[in-house]
This record gives sequence, C-alpha cells and structure tokens, in this order.
Amino acid sequence: MNISYRWLQQLAPTINDSAEAAAEKLTYTAVPVDEVVWLGHGLEELVVARVSSVDKHPQADRLVICKVDAGRDQPVQVVTGAPVVVEGGYYPFVGAGQTLPGNVAVKKAKLRGEVSEGMLCSEKELGIGRDADGIMLLQGEFRPGQSLLEALELDDHRLDVDVTTNRPDLLGHLGVARELAPGGVDDVRLPDFPGHVAADYATETVDNEGVTGGITVRIEDPEGCPRYMGAVIRGVTIAPSPAWLANRLRAIGQQPINNVVDATNYVLHELNQPIHAFDLHKLGGSAVVIRRAKKRETLRTLDGKERKLDPEMLVIADAKVPSAMAGLMGGENSEVDDDTKDVFIECAYFDPKRVRKAAKGLDLDTDASYRFQRGMDREGLPRAVQRVVDLILTTAGGQVDGAAVDVYPNRYEPLTLTLRPSRVSHLLGLDLDRETIRSCLEPIGFSVKETGDDLAVLVPSWRPDAEREVDLIEEVARRFGYDKFPDEMRTFRPTSVPEDAQVEVVRQLRERMIGFGFLEAMTNPFVPSDDGEIKLLNPLSEREDHLRRDLLTELIHRVEYNLARGQRDIRLFEIGTAFTDGGDPLPTERSLIAAVWTGNRRPAHWSEESQDWDVWDLKAIFASAAAAAAPGAEVRSVSSDVDDGQPPPRMEQLFALVTPDGQTVGSAGRIAAQGLDVPKWAGRLWCFELAIESTIRQPTRYQALPVYPAVDRDLALLVPVGTLSADVEAVIRDAAPGYLEWLTVFDVYEGDKIPVGTRSIAYRLRFRSPDRTLTDEGVDSAVQRITAALKEKLNVGIRGA
Repeated sequence: MNISYRWLQQLAPTINDSAEAAAEKLTYTAVPVDEVVWLGHGLEELVVARVSSVDKHPQADRLVICKVDAGRDQPVQVVTGAPVVVEGGYYPFVGAGQTLPGNVAVKKAKLRGEVSEGMLCSEKELGIGRDADGIMLLQGEFRPGQSLLEALELDDHRLDVDVTTNRPDLLGHLGVARELAPGGVDDVRLPDFPGHVAADYATETVDNEGVTGGITVRIEDPEGCPRYMGAVIRGVTIAPSPAWLANRLRAIGQQPINNVVDATNYVLHELNQPIHAFDLHKLGGSAVVIRRAKKRETLRTLDGKERKLDPEMLVIADAKVPSAMAGLMGGENSEVDDDTKDVFIECAYFDPKRVRKAAKGLDLDTDASYRFQRGMDREGLPRAVQRVVDLILTTAGGQVDGAAVDVYPNRYEPLTLTLRPSRVSHLLGLDLDRETIRSCLEPIGFSVKETGDDLAVLVPSWRPDAEREVDLIEEVARRFGYDKFPDEMRTFRPTSVPEDAQVEVVRQLRERMIGFGFLEAMTNPFVPSDDGEIKLLNPLSEREDHLRRDLLTELIHRVEYNLARGQRDIRLFEIGTAFTDGGDPLPTERSLIAAVWTGNRRPAHWSEESQDWDVWDLKAIFASAAAAAAPGAEVRSVSSDVDDGQPPPRMEQLFALVTPDGQTVGSAGRIAAQGLDVPKWAGRLWCFELAIESTIRQPTRYQALPVYPAVDRDLALLVPVGTLSADVEAVIRDAAPGYLEWLTVFDVYEGDKIPVGTRSIAYRLRFRSPDRTLTDEGVDSAVQRITAALKEKLNVGIRGA
C-alpha cells in the first residue's frame, strides 16, 4: 500500500515529524513500513520547459525539431521522435550533461544532421508513471525553468506500508492519518480541493429500492450487498485532471486517466472506499440492479477480457445485462470515455466472502477487490459519495440530478464491548489506570464510557477486526507502546495443566533422532496418484493431486536427490501425517514418524576403517523411536522377502513393532534397490516407519539414588538355534525376583566348541534391593530358579554344565 506523506500532512496538519520518523512510529504501533522513498530522487536537475516552436526535421519524417524555453538565456534545440508535441505546451526537460533517474546520462547528440541539446521526457523516463508512448504534457500554468519537483509536487515521500489483513482501515490515507496524528481523530479533517465546488443535494434512504436522477436502484441480493448508494451527475466534461489531482495520484504510483475516473481513484485512496462511475447513457434502461449473475451470462470487463459468470457471483446490472462485477471491476459496456456527459456514481458495501470467492473464480485481483475482501466501513459511504461528487463537480463540472439514493436493507448495528481494567492488567502485566486506557482508545475512534467497575467501549464502524475484549487489550498495548513495557523478569506461576501427550511424544522423538545424528525433513504432503489413495478436490497442481499414504516414499526421493549430487552419507527423518481410505466419507489420518539412512556409521577418520550401518543399528534406532512413540509395543524380528505387491519403494522387512493386542504399528528394514535411482557406490538403504500413539502418558516420576550395593551374575547359556534372545530375556525376567535391576547381553559365540544346533549367549544380571543388602545365598537361589525355568520352557542350559 503506497502512502503519500504530503497527503497525510494535508489530512492531519499536526503530523510534523519527518517521513522516516512517521514510518518508524507506524511500524512500532500498527503495521510495518517496508520502505520510505523520496519521490524527487534523480529529478533534482530537471525543469519545466515551454516548447515555443515545432518544425519538421528536414532529413527524417518521424522526427521534429523543437525550440525549447528552459529558463536559460537562449532557447535550446531538442530533436524528438514523440508522436505529438504541442506548440506552447509545458514539458519536463533535462539538458545535455545532466542525468535522469537511474543515473542515466543525457548527452548532446546529432540526429540526422540536427543537434539535440537535451530531452523532453515521458512519465516512465521520470519514474513517476507507466506511460512511455509520448512525452509528458504538463497540465496547468508553469514558469519556464521552474523546478520539476516543485511543479509536480514531487518533493514528497512515499511510504510502502505492509498492511496486515486485520487492519483494512489502514488501506486509505485517512486511516493512516488517524494512527499518526498526535490527537488522533480530532486532528483529522478532509480539506477543500483547489477551486472546491460543494454539491448541495439530499439523500433518500430506502430499504430495497429507490430512485435517483430518474434511475431506479434496486438490491435483489441483500446478503451480498447490504448497502448501496447512487447519485447522478449530468453535464460533465471529460478532460485531463488538473495538475494537483494528477500529481497526487502519481505520488502513490497511480496513472492519471481523466478527471472523472481520477476522482473515484482519489477517494478510493483517501477514504479507502472503492467507487465506480458508469456512463449513464450506456446503461440499458433506467435501472441499476444488484443481483446474482444468471446462468451463461458473460461480461467483458475493463481489462478487455470476456468473463463467464455463475449464479454465485454478484453483478451490477442495468435493466437488461450486467454492467460490472460487484466489488471487482466495471464492464466495457458502461465505461466512461471522452464522449461521456452524464455519469452514475456507485458507492457500495459488498460481502467480503462473496467478493473473495468471485475474485478467485475469475482470477481477478483489483484495488477494489483487495479492499472489499478485507471488510469496509459501511457507515462511511455517505461521506465518500459527498467527497467524490464534490471532486467531480470541481474538476469536470456538471450538476447533481435530484437526491442521491441510499438503499440500505441491512442496517449496521454498532458493537459495544465490555473492557475490564483488571483483565488489561492481567494480560499485559501492567497496572494501567482507566484514564490511561481511555487515552489509548479514544484517539483512534473508540468511544469509552464507565459502567461500574468495567468500561463500555463502542467500536467504530471502520474497525471490523475489533470483535472481542482481547482485541481492545491489544489496541491498548500497541497504543501505550511496546517499548514502555518493563524488560525485567517478573514473577510467574507455572501452570498445572499437563502438556498434550502428542506434543510430548513428538518432542521426545525429535530429540532421539537428532541424538542419532539425523536431520529433520519436511516433505510435500501432496503427491502423484501412484503414491496416494485420497484424491484432492482442488489440487495445487495437476501432478500432485493426491494426499500421501506414507512418509517413507517422499523421504526416499530425498535420498535419491542427495545421492545424485554425490552425497553418500545421508540421515533423514520426518514426523507428520499420512492419509488412507478408511471407507468413511472422510479419510483416515495417521500420525507417523519415518526415517531413512545410508552410508557410514561415523565420519571417516584415518584412525579406523569406515563402517556402514548394519542391521543391529537398524534395530537400535527403531527400538529407541518405538519406546517413545508406542510404549508397551514390542520390537520383533521377522523374516520376509521383498513384497512385490506394494508400491515402490519396496521394503525387505526385518523388524516389526507389535502392540500387546497383536496389532502391527510399525516396521523396519532395507529398501530394495530395484526401481530406485541410486548409483552403484551407494550403501545399503535402511529405513523404518511407525505410528505415533496418542495415549495419555503417565507423568515421569523420580526416585532417590540407590544406597545399597548391587550384585552381578553372568550366565553363559546354550541357546538352540531359532530361539530368540528376546524370548530368553522374557523367561529370565519372569522367573527372577523383583530386585532384578538390569539385564543385558554382553557376548555371543557360535563355533565348534559348543554343541551343533546351538549358540552361546552370555547375559549379565544385576540384582539390587532398595531396602537391604543382598546376600550371596539369596542371589544364588534366584539364579537357580532362573536356570530351571529356562531349561523347562526353552530347553536352554548353562554352557559347560
């Protein structure tokens, strides 16, 4: 949003800081200002010149020779190829040896034998407009040699304001002036125009239908158009806008068109109220109807495009056909042109949702739609109509025909909110008295009254974003000044509400994977049809038109991408959601964690040989993630070949995560190389994917460190081949007393020194009692019970016994 600083000062003369200081204040209290641009940059050397004569070039049909009075002792000769040069007209001039914006040097040159000692400039060359077809003819009275900055009122700063969606009131100069003026709304006024002509007319307010200047105005869709005002002006003369109006629009980057259209654009940027002017004689019949579009209706808009309409779109129609898209753009069939004599002025409030939907459906974004989509000040329409009618009468002449009509079926009800000073202090951590709160709200248009212990705050109609008490507290905070908040640490009370279980699990998973050296990836949830089951109704692209069924597929693609760029050591994980067709109208959404890795276990170093990840690393990482994501589930070894029935990438499953009720919630293994785009030097590709259970976790409990000594025992067991170590551990834990503190495998042997069909697995058991010192006799008795249970249940005996 471009804001002219001189325009702001005209609306609020009490704004007397520098443009940079005003931008800083606006950034700290309301919305950010991205840039402050001095419009005169590069134009310091340019002047206004009067063309005293125009002659044909003797050697070129498309060139003319101009004698130019630039305020010097002698006229200057300029050769130009501009299509039209008016004798006696005033133009921007830059002499030889001087520069244009962008540090473009102008040199004395000879064109087809004739010397040219400077340039007459176009708007685009000056950087103040888009017109590059011809040189810029200045409107008004000037003095040859007068500074161009002074003549065009370009001694101004343009503020590039980044208006957030919740502050539509700042899309006009009036709203910004309210924010920056020291006295707020009391300092803001609408100044008279040069040569101001004030229109004297009445306004008739009706519910659904009224008449103005012989034109019937009717709202047939009050939901889409809660308020619509119209006025007829007859006898206008279409001409270029006066210099002050054209300069004001150029200052904010707008291209002047003619006095009527420029008047509507001026009010748009001053009051943040879109206004449209129709050529009255181009309207079919004496009616303006606000209605839904009919099936198969079309409208050629002002940009020259034929638009296909649908019944969900709101149009402004005459008695026969649409003449404009409500809140978007007018139609060519009612455009104001040089022959226009009578105009119909439209000023309306349109439903933001309807305008947004139509703008998206037609791929049409305009200054008007940008504002209507964010919510307008429906109570500001009468002021905007008065302002634009006065400006048209001032610049284009004419007379208002009869009373203006105000069709207002859905009247605005002002919103009053209760504001508790105690709540303000609680949320902001500041003890602000009532007078301070009032001084923050009243300058920006809020009306504050005391009602007992609380305050009753009347919200102004131009602030649709203020809907709740907390919105008012935010206004108090920003107007009081965030820089005035104390920066010391204050006392606080920790909450007794536990953190959401899912959030805690995700945090633990992320910490564990990062601890293993993995990097977190965030892949696209939108995938091709081969990688998903759920088709999107409104996809962002034709190729990515489904939701992903898993996380692993896209992670594999990331691995392929890295391998193709010579990166062999890769560790990636992702925590996210995947979607499957569960048979219900809505898809089944699952929270998952997936990881994929390949290459060396540790960074290469001269002191040791490089070692790739192996299956035991896979189990360790998978088990660690499973302990956090699905506590109570068991990691089991499985043996399966590559499943050719599942889509690529195909996994050779080595481990499964099984819940106590027998449900498989995760798997881990190797990715088959076939079907993948990987080089021959790539290592084995390991991966896992498992579901994140959202059950409530028990809070972590802490206990004192043990004070009694531990007793260790080692058991070297002969385990039949095919018996899982996990089954052996389960029997040991089941048979052991309650003071078995720790159990681990520390050695595995397979060779000719043990019976055929067995392997030796050595376990270390640690016993410790929390309330006494254990004796050797008690521990030996426990070990005997364990060995007896192993022999009975698994046929596992003591090695060497």
